[in-house]
Amino acid sequence: MLNKLTLNNLPISNTFMNIILMGYMGSGKSLIGQELSKALNLDFVDFDSFIEEREGVSINNIFETKGEIHFRKLESLYLKELLDTVSNSIVSLGGGTPCYGNNIQLIKSSNNAKSIYLNVGVSELSNRLLKDRSNRPLLKFIDSKNDMDEFVGKHLFERINFYNQADIIINANKKPKDVVEEIVLQLF
Repeated sequence: MLNKLTLNNLPISNTFMNIILMGYMGSGKSLIGQELSKALNLDFVDFDSFIEEREGVSINNIFETKGEIHFRKLESLYLKELLDTVSNSIVSLGGGTPCYGNNIQLIKSSNNAKSIYLNVGVSELSNRLLKDRSNRPLLKFIDSKNDMDEFVGKHLFERINFYNQADIIINANKKPKDVVEEIVLQLF
């Protein structure tokens, strides 16, 4: 098993790439990203927070006042900026980020990025998202497990082709420390 000392001694040079985490809402991108950034001693960038800082309002506010299409346009604009300016970082994307516009191509063509899809099954995603739906604009009106399963299953089916284009696919149905360990093993 890898430990903190081992992780901090991995061969990470000054030219190390960004690690881009993608996956559906609730797949653990932010949590895994934070843990991975600590383990590898790299900066952590939450892409939703990056957008909120640039816009001066919350993602929920953007969805409510200007709609999803406007948000997706902003997302593409800021993704390009982020990929051009951020280095040596763990980046946690929004669930839909790779699935709109030419975002997956931007990610794949970035010279200094390695993309990782955190794959979680529909039932587990539904369980996680039911607990946290008030913070997610697309989910706030879903109130039953069956409705959440149906929504997530349909949505994931629409997005899976984009997620599967990641450089690495990780089963994220495990404890965060185990997911981080598997990512590190795959990268190095």
